[in-house]
Amino acid sequence: MQPYSKHTSIAAAMNRANVDTDQIIPKQFLKKVERTGFGQHLFHDWRFTDDAGKIDNPEFELNNPKFAGAKILVTGDNFGCGSSREHAPWAIEDYGFNTIVSTSFADIFYNNCFKNGILPIVVSPAELDSLMAEINGNEGVEFTVDLEGQSLTTPGGLSISFELDAVRKSNLALGLDDIGQTMQHVDQITAYETKHKAQFPWLWANANG
Repeated sequence: MQPYSKHTSIAAAMNRANVDTDQIIPKQFLKKVERTGFGQHLFHDWRFTDDAGKIDNPEFELNNPKFAGAKILVTGDNFGCGSSREHAPWAIEDYGFNTIVSTSFADIFYNNCFKNGILPIVVSPAELDSLMAEINGNEGVEFTVDLEGQSLTTPGGLSISFELDAVRKSNLALGLDDIGQTMQHVDQITAYETKHKAQFPWLWANANG
């Protein structure tokens, strides 16, 4: 997982509410457990006009050439609802987004974002309307996200502060997922296992197969 840092990036607008995980990554693509390779299938049913994913839908927002390379996705209310599949944030991160802005997120999806290097920012309906308006008025506009300062700023003069749990903030900044957090304590874990093996060797007799 890459550390999240302050950045200025193109913001893409997808003004749709209740975007569920089956639209984010349709079920037919859930055929592997590694995290990579799902970006090509992100929003498949909306992005493409054919099942093979070779013909772009010109009406779909993210196919707008001015949104190419965007790292910030500004979208409607209740983003990430539906099933709990972690493939959804995998697809979003693999596509290139590291920030999603909405008025609300489904709980499981929200939690999974932090485990995959994505910052979900919750804003008010009025703030979202202002962000959407600025993007629509200047497609390709770049917003700045400052994780340390917990702020999102725009060339149009908007400055939005967002709430963020301190532990999640630290993990994003350091690029730590759940396994990464555990590995920070590898010395203590190794010391405990060594002591435990010495005290209860019969419990470890078949530990290596």
